[in-house]
Amino acid sequence: MALALRAYQLAQPGHLLGVGDYDDGTDFGSAILFVHGALPYRDFVTLQPPGITLLMTPAALLSRLIGTAWAIAAGRILTALASAGAVVLAGLIVRHRGIFAVTATCGFIAVYPGSVQAAHTVLLEPWLVLFCLAGVAQTFDGDVLASNRRLTWGGAAFGFAGAIKAWAIIPAAVILVILLARRRSAARYLAGVAAGFLIPVLPFAAMAPGRFYDDVVKAQLIRTSVRTSLAYRLQELTGLTGWQPSRLVVALLVVIMAAAVGGALMGASLVTLQWPPVLDWFAVAVAGLVGVAFLVPDDFYYHYPAFFGPFLGMAFALPAARLIDNASHAEKGPGSDLGSRPRRGWPPAPERLRHAAVGVTALAFVVLPIAAPQAENSQQPTFSAAIAAVTPVIPKGACVVTDQASLLISADRFVSSVPGCLPVVDGFGISYALGGRRTNAAGAIPAVADVWKRAFDAAQYVLLTQYNSRRIAWTPELRTYLRSNFVYVKGPWPGLKLYVRSHPR
Repeated sequence: MALALRAYQLAQPGHLLGVGDYDDGTDFGSAILFVHGALPYRDFVTLQPPGITLLMTPAALLSRLIGTAWAIAAGRILTALASAGAVVLAGLIVRHRGIFAVTATCGFIAVYPGSVQAAHTVLLEPWLVLFCLAGVAQTFDGDVLASNRRLTWGGAAFGFAGAIKAWAIIPAAVILVILLARRRSAARYLAGVAAGFLIPVLPFAAMAPGRFYDDVVKAQLIRTSVRTSLAYRLQELTGLTGWQPSRLVVALLVVIMAAAVGGALMGASLVTLQWPPVLDWFAVAVAGLVGVAFLVPDDFYYHYPAFFGPFLGMAFALPAARLIDNASHAEKGPGSDLGSRPRRGWPPAPERLRHAAVGVTALAFVVLPIAAPQAENSQQPTFSAAIAAVTPVIPKGACVVTDQASLLISADRFVSSVPGCLPVVDGFGISYALGGRRTNAAGAIPAVADVWKRAFDAAQYVLLTQYNSRRIAWTPELRTYLRSNFVYVKGPWPGLKLYVRSHPR
């Protein structure tokens, strides 16, 4: 089901070869520049650790053979497979709890709108989730923590997840807290985390330590934005992306979800007269911490919940499975063999209870994508028609400045053969990393203004979206330079503005 939904999403017009998102231009663009000889942080600004650059390098290498448009298509297919692979890993983590735990956990991740939407192009979250769940699968052996050797490998998986996005620190830290009573095990786990993070990161950081700090650390700490509303955050986190419910409905659903997780956890403990296993506490703690973390910062985007969904699914499914299994045992009576059943006729009542729970859960996951089809498709514009029209106008290998790198990647005009052409993959990132301000004020910073001046000086074409004023640190001098040296080209490319240098060099 996960593969079907993600494949259906990529099969929509423009989704495979068109523009997927602003972020896929920065994430995949860094890999393209890397395979063409430019180094992240030293030669161009990118705000993310190098994990996604390394993961996308095999797909980016295809750009040398088949162009950047088909290369990013390969990257999107790989990302969809990674998103579906998370379903398999989650199933391996909970399979010891039985078929209800597997059905509920895997079914939830397969259809959860945040997980599906994040898999429509090259974004960080599907890969972050994949390596975090790989870390969980290694660090846990059933309900308890695994051996020291597996803890080391699990730590390495979490470390590499941190090299993709810093959010991996949340599940990694929860496991470390659980391990505090076992100092030797905690040390081996931390060694794995350090190795998994430092091995991919150190080579890039060593080549440009100051720029690496500015891009990856400072920019993330000082970046500001217009605060996303609480109602939108809760709507996305609860999965109501295909509807427009009132705030009261969203709030009520949040309460119901929290009550379901808390009720299952407490109910299973009361019925079994045992504390929840470590795995249950881990899932509930991570889901709670991630949920709270998504309510604090100003920024929040539709693909963020992909990191929340797997832990929310496990937080409910694991204690609910304990509750159902214990009810089955109690109904069947002590000393009975829960796995036995008559060869003919209806299964015994405990088995019917389990079958009913699994059946209802599976039916809900089958019906959900049908009931809310909008939740399975990104509403981002693909610019397919505009790209097809503008591509013949811009020669291959030209030096083009744009405020959205994904446009040039989809047009196969991202790689320039012009000497001195300055690669720009993230306009926002330049303002934050070099200026420490919002884009509309960053032009006053000499370092930011210099980057854009050098980019426009070398450019033969300028391709802008309607959002360029937010992404390029425009100054009066830069606007004057554009008007004096470039001519606006009118054409059939809706949503875009194309300029060509008036006096070719």
